[in-house]
Amino acid sequence: MRRTIFDLDVLRTFVTGMELGNFAKASERLGRSTSAVSAQLKKLEEQAGTPIFRKAGRGLALTEAGETMLAYARRLLELNDDAAAAVQSVELEGWVRLGLQEDFGENVLPDVLGRFARAHPKVRIEARVVRNAELIERVTTGKLDLALAWSDGTLTAHCEKIGEVPMRWIGPASGAAAWNAASGEPLPLASLEAPCLLRTAATNALDRANIAWRLSFVSPSLGGLWAATAAGLGITVRTPIGLPAKVRPIAPSSVGLPQLPSLGLVLHRAEADPDAATSRLASLVLQSVRDALFDAVPQRELISA
Repeated sequence: MRRTIFDLDVLRTFVTGMELGNFAKASERLGRSTSAVSAQLKKLEEQAGTPIFRKAGRGLALTEAGETMLAYARRLLELNDDAAAAVQSVELEGWVRLGLQEDFGENVLPDVLGRFARAHPKVRIEARVVRNAELIERVTTGKLDLALAWSDGTLTAHCEKIGEVPMRWIGPASGAAAWNAASGEPLPLASLEAPCLLRTAATNALDRANIAWRLSFVSPSLGGLWAATAAGLGITVRTPIGLPAKVRPIAPSSVGLPQLPSLGLVLHRAEADPDAATSRLASLVLQSVRDALFDAVPQRELISA
């Protein structure tokens, strides 16, 4: 039986297109023509020996084989990139200070730190998990080299917008939501301590919809917020990223809640031209966050051809 050897360049085009939700955007990012990208996707299906895409309206969706191919493609590219970094930067040394919010502490930080440490054991990383305002303050004053933060529109001198993440009303995973508009009672809102971008978005949306609300639980930590929400003490607002199994998103229409806007996600850098260690860590953070977004946000089910 002939052995199949997948082309990593083709896999990178495939993964990039899926992450961006559009292969035209992928061609721009990768510096290729749209016809070259189409040829690569055709080559991938030929190598796979089965359809990767199916028609869905005016766009494309992945087949079951395509979903499997995407998972393996991401793993193959990750291993390839780690190997290249390890071989080409054996003597990389230094100290990198990374800051990020609690939402990314469990599903992004371990992956990033593990991959970086394996490839660059001589580099020391100081990771700080704090709130948005402190992250911005620390990166602008040079106390952090990198900061992954939600955005209220404020941009630092050297930052890169990663994307827009939808906010969701969140309730307990088991049982009904803690509130319904038909009850006539004020919405019990569970929240992090102010200032909090998501808390502000929630109260603004409720006020615009003329829905009364009350703060039923306030926590200084995300862990406390998850515990209160799971216990039914109130409804909270977060993004789909990093949700524990004990809570779940609530469909707004099911309980009479308003739709919520999206929240910007930005990677801030202290310097325009950071050192090699900081640049490598930044690239790993971006890749890991994009993977987390892809896994958590179902809006990428359909992509443009």
